[in-house]
Amino acid sequence: MIEVVAIDTPSLGNRSYVATDGSVAVVVDPQRDIDRFLAVATERDVRITHVAETHMHNDYVSGGLALARAVGGEYLVNEDDAVSFDRTPIRAGDVIASGELRLRVVHTPGHTFTHLAYVLEDPTGAVVGVFTGGSLLFGSTGRPDLLGVEHAETLARQQHASAQRLARELPGHAQVFPTHGFGSFCSATQSKADTSTITAEAKGNPVLTADEDAYVEGLLAGLGDYPAYYAHMAPSNAAGPPPVDLSPPSVADPDELRRRLDAGEWVVDLRDRRAFAAGHLGGTLNFGLGTSFATYLGWLIPWGTPLTLLAETAEQVAAAQRDLVRLGIDRPAAMATGGLEQWGDGRPSASLRRVTFADLAAEWDSDSQPDPYVLDVRRDDERAARYLPGTAHIPLHRLADRLDEVPRDRPVWVHCAIGYRASIAASLLEQAGHDVVLIDDNFRNASAASNAGEKAARRRSPSELPGS
Repeated sequence: MIEVVAIDTPSLGNRSYVATDGSVAVVVDPQRDIDRFLAVATERDVRITHVAETHMHNDYVSGGLALARAVGGEYLVNEDDAVSFDRTPIRAGDVIASGELRLRVVHTPGHTFTHLAYVLEDPTGAVVGVFTGGSLLFGSTGRPDLLGVEHAETLARQQHASAQRLARELPGHAQVFPTHGFGSFCSATQSKADTSTITAEAKGNPVLTADEDAYVEGLLAGLGDYPAYYAHMAPSNAAGPPPVDLSPPSVADPDELRRRLDAGEWVVDLRDRRAFAAGHLGGTLNFGLGTSFATYLGWLIPWGTPLTLLAETAEQVAAAQRDLVRLGIDRPAAMATGGLEQWGDGRPSASLRRVTFADLAAEWDSDSQPDPYVLDVRRDDERAARYLPGTAHIPLHRLADRLDEVPRDRPVWVHCAIGYRASIAASLLEQAGHDVVLIDDNFRNASAASNAGEKAARRRSPSELPGS
């Protein structure tokens, strides 16, 4: 019996797979921390014979090469991908056999020009499912603009044709096993589904329900920004990433932490935003450890900047390291655990005032002068859907380049959708010398603030309104 084990990476919104017949296994699109895949093989007492890539990934550093070398297996990569390492070059129409497993290779351009899908079959030729990578996702498709906007329309049209071909040639019961679509910015939109089939996608996926022109128009119109670190992923994967080193970084004492801060390095506090607001080392940045940690730190950090991690425990540092190596941020410069008492050695700490949208409404209703400068750091698409009147807008990922637009003559109240990104923004603004107030609240609670903001906006002349 063929089993497909999904291995999720929630921090990057991706999914890898181990397909096994109980004796041998094939791994598809593995993340760089390959110990997870080795553990699945060990638990099931199976031997990994092949490691397959659907495409040169743009959103994470692959563990495929390291895993294939570790197990002595074949590394399956499209023969048309320009890579700097030995691999088993494959092409459309090839059939890869291992034990009771069969992988039939299908060319599915759209997410990239050389994208492949692998149709999983049993020895009789019966289709079990298809590993679709970024071509056919749950309710969506991979975005077509990661190779440059000049290729986006061409790839979008190829994406439509590829998905239509899979739906046309595969049986309705075939399971769909995508790599993206669980939070990754590689996906055009996100899905809440956990499983799907060709039949299910044919009923509700726009790439299969809309004609080519309508699909392409809708897809291209809905694309937003994607993380800056994507620019480094495909070149790293083509060069052949080295194995990872997850051993603990060196421990920094308070003097070293201060030296690193004074040198302009990034010292990142992994605690949640409430703990950070209550007290932190001045100059540190707050990226709370969680599912969004790696995406936003990788997006914002100037590539190559030395990084020191602060956390309550060594286990939290280890979790952060694991997330970061998936982006190619391999070795933190240093670490420190405990809390302010250990990190500051008696030096004065900084803090942030935490408020709610109700507090903002009260501030606006109070007629205090000047009105607070309220900064929305959500993405453009979130802002377009709903925003507070009279607020400024700078998406978090653009804030570092636009700090000079933020006034210094009054406190800056900063908000996002739930508070996580606002805390990152608040720490960046505080580091730049601003007086910051963190709105730590869900944007669903902003109705009263919206009404108060409209009244406050009417009190001001156009020259007083914050820019957007």
